[in-house]
Amino acid sequence: MHMTNLTERQKTLLLLITRDYIDTAQPVGSKRLVEHYHMELSTATIRNEMAALTEMGYLRQPHTSAGRVPSEEGYRLFVSEMMPNAELPAAVQHTISHQFHQSRADVEQWMTLAASVLATQSQGVSMVTAPHVEQGKYKHVELISTQGRQVLMVLVMAGGEVSQQILTLAEPVPQERLSQTAARLNTVLAGLTSESVSTLTNRPDALDQDILLLIAQEMRRSANSASGEIYTDGLTNVLSEPEFSGSDEARKTLKLFEERSTLQDLLARTTINSDIGGLQVLIGSEGEWDELRQCSMVIARYGVPGMATGTLGVVGPMRMSYAKTIPAVRYVAGLLSDLVNDTIVSEEENK
Repeated sequence: MHMTNLTERQKTLLLLITRDYIDTAQPVGSKRLVEHYHMELSTATIRNEMAALTEMGYLRQPHTSAGRVPSEEGYRLFVSEMMPNAELPAAVQHTISHQFHQSRADVEQWMTLAASVLATQSQGVSMVTAPHVEQGKYKHVELISTQGRQVLMVLVMAGGEVSQQILTLAEPVPQERLSQTAARLNTVLAGLTSESVSTLTNRPDALDQDILLLIAQEMRRSANSASGEIYTDGLTNVLSEPEFSGSDEARKTLKLFEERSTLQDLLARTTINSDIGGLQVLIGSEGEWDELRQCSMVIARYGVPGMATGTLGVVGPMRMSYAKTIPAVRYVAGLLSDLVNDTIVSEEENK
């Protein structure tokens, strides 16, 4: 469905109805439009146009009411009309950027602050994932004999990510030999990416060779996994909205935020192909997530491509304030990209 099949008048009415419904949560009738927006049209004409918009699938009529509310299609149209030029007021931008510059240069603090700013600006639930180093570089490995043939491998990446796993070797190996293996590998692998580590096969020592393959595997796995921590804020904002108060929908949405793995999956899958700073708006059930059927999401990726990236976004009722949420997500994504650029990337370059 395209905007092209709407007359200017229908387009204006659709945008007004959507904006009014977002503000009031009340279905919008022709009388309200005439009285509230001083339209130069008769209520009969407006009613005909509303019927036409309903017929085209942009509005729907809740069963108990004479008024109309936007359908998912109506919201999509509303969003595509406002997306390109919605900006946060300069004063708000200034306040937010000031908060970031006052906070310690600490990823955790930035994430918490970003989540809080987004929740406040959008009155929705915010989600922010910590920047994930895409091309992890090797820093060092430790091999610790635990019992029998079991060895604990602790792998540390240049960005500070640590992974631990228990390996079962073919035969017991004394700690001294494990430490020598680790020392040799640390010399050879320092600063290499997972791709470079994978190409280094055929080490003369069989144990070195086995451990090397496990390190390469672990580095690849770490590069592909979505980053661990998700910072959220503002759940109470959404639960107090009329659509959600005491409803099953609220429980579904809540559950989503309790199940972090689902949330990670959702963020990873929705942003996998989007560019840094690229904004996506998902409305209603266009996603595959039943929990979000009554919701909309505004998501963006931030960071420096190929170095470190994360995701941030807002979930709210379908009648969220897109005019505030879209520019807030866009602005905070830009700020976080700058911070990643100034800290993680310049650290890499100064090594």
